[in-house]
Amino acid sequence: MATTDRQATTLALAHALSAAERGLAVIPLSRTKLPALRSPHRDDPDPVPCHGECGRPGHGVHDASTDPARIRELFAAAPRATGYGIACGLPPHHLIGVDLDVKTGTDASAALRELALRHLFTIPATVVVLTPSGGRHLWLSGPPDVVVPNSAGRLAPGIDIRGAGGYLVGPGSRTDHGVYTTAPGTAHLPPAACPRSLLRLLLPPPRRHHPATPPSAGGHGQGLVQFVLAAHEGQRNTRLFWAACRAYEDGIGPALVEPLVDAALDTGLSEREARATIASAARMTGHRP
Repeated sequence: MATTDRQATTLALAHALSAAERGLAVIPLSRTKLPALRSPHRDDPDPVPCHGECGRPGHGVHDASTDPARIRELFAAAPRATGYGIACGLPPHHLIGVDLDVKTGTDASAALRELALRHLFTIPATVVVLTPSGGRHLWLSGPPDVVVPNSAGRLAPGIDIRGAGGYLVGPGSRTDHGVYTTAPGTAHLPPAACPRSLLRLLLPPPRRHHPATPPSAGGHGQGLVQFVLAAHEGQRNTRLFWAACRAYEDGIGPALVEPLVDAALDTGLSEREARATIASAARMTGHRP
C-alpha cells in the first residue's frame, strides 16, 4: 500500500479515536464513503439477517463503537480505510445529521432557512462539517426517547437526514473527492439540541385519529374539532381556546370537552395544557369548567 494511503489510514484512526472521546461511536470508511469492512456473510449460501450478533466485524454501522481498543481492531482489519463514519441515533448524543447537499438547481441552505422562518425555529450554534463538494453537515442532538429516521429530500430538495441506523462522514476523513473538514469555530462545540419544531418535521407523520363528536354536538361541533386539528405549532392554544369559547357559547361545551382534548393532543399539546385552556374558555364564557 502506498505511503500516502498508510498516512491517510493513520490520520483517520486518530480522528476516529478523538471522536470516540466525545462519545461518538465510529466505524472505518473507505475512500468511497462506504464501510471499509466487507460483510462476513457475503459468501454464506443462505445468509440470515445479522447486525453483528455473530461477533465478527463487517456489519456496517452496527460495528460502531466508542471503545478505543475495539476501534483499533476495526481499523487493523481495514488497512485501506481512509476515513471514518459516525453512527447517528446512539447515546449519549443521539446524533441527527442534517446534510445540506449541493446539487444543480437546488439551494439546500436557502430551503432550510425558509423552513426555519415558516416553522419558527433557528439552528443553534453547533458542529458544522464541510464536505469536499461544497455541502455542509449540521450536527444536532435528539431526545433519547425519539427515533429519527433517515430520509433523502423529504424535508426539502437537497436536504438529507441521517438518523438511527445511518452515519455521517467524520471530519478528517479523506475520500475520492477530497477531505471533510470542520467549519472554523465549530470544532469545539457539542452537538446542539435539535429545535422542537424541526424535530417534528423530521419524524414520520403521526397516524391521525379523528375524535368522535357526540351526536348532541352536531355538525358545528365537528367543525370546531376540525378547526383545532388543523392548528400548527404556535397557534394550538389559541385555536383550542377559540373553539372551546364557541362551543360553550352555543351550549355544546360540556359535550365537546373530550373531543376537543383529543384534538389538542393530536396537535401536540399535553392533556394538562388542553384541559386548562378549555377550562379557561368555560370561565371566560360564564360557565363552570
